[in-house]
Amino acid sequence: MDNEIKIKIDGLSFFYNEHRILNNITAGFPENTITAIVGPSGKGKTTFLMTLNRLWESISQARIEGEVEIRFGDRFHKIYDSSYPLSQLRRLVGMVFQVPNPLPMSIYKNVAFPLKLTGVKDKNMISGKVETALKRAFLWEEVKDRLTDNAFSLSGGQQQRLCIARALILEPEILLLDEPTSSLDASAGAVIEELMLSLKDRCTLLIVSHYLDQVKRIADTSMELSDGKLHEYPNS
Repeated sequence: MDNEIKIKIDGLSFFYNEHRILNNITAGFPENTITAIVGPSGKGKTTFLMTLNRLWESISQARIEGEVEIRFGDRFHKIYDSSYPLSQLRRLVGMVFQVPNPLPMSIYKNVAFPLKLTGVKDKNMISGKVETALKRAFLWEEVKDRLTDNAFSLSGGQQQRLCIARALILEPEILLLDEPTSSLDASAGAVIEELMLSLKDRCTLLIVSHYLDQVKRIADTSMELSDGKLHEYPNS
């Protein structure tokens, strides 16, 4: 594989109290690819994703050991270094969860929300970026005439694409997806798969999936997380 390494992990362990969930993981993930993380339920796959954007830090009694470096621009940055801004990391590393989690507001405001948090006030800029994000999430044509409708009026598959659009509006370089199709029917899941494939030109994607057929269809590389360790998994 010719793609440059985007994420480097060295000796990563994760503990909840004294229980070790991840055990001395060392791995590299190439840019502009889809890597699927598979393995038994409850063994730390979601936790592993959260170590890549530090989302776990709100969990009491949790801690990590080891190093995570991500290449932004022309060099690698140690994302756990105190000098690296957490807000910058969260902008560059987006995450989409298993169950769609739209905010209790309009479709438009849902997608625009991350921009508002960063202090963007230019309405024309926001409007343009909302449209672009919805187009990249394969949702624009379905909602362009109902942007003021409540986001909860959307179907489950549309809500998941809305959440993806909300993650994409900040133009992340990495997108983490935690079983993004598990709560959807086959038709809606197929749209999400096509969407993920379309994002590789701009993003590096890591996806947790229990569906091995899905992994074969979309993943460039597969890794199995079991017994706290990450191993290469045959993708054929």
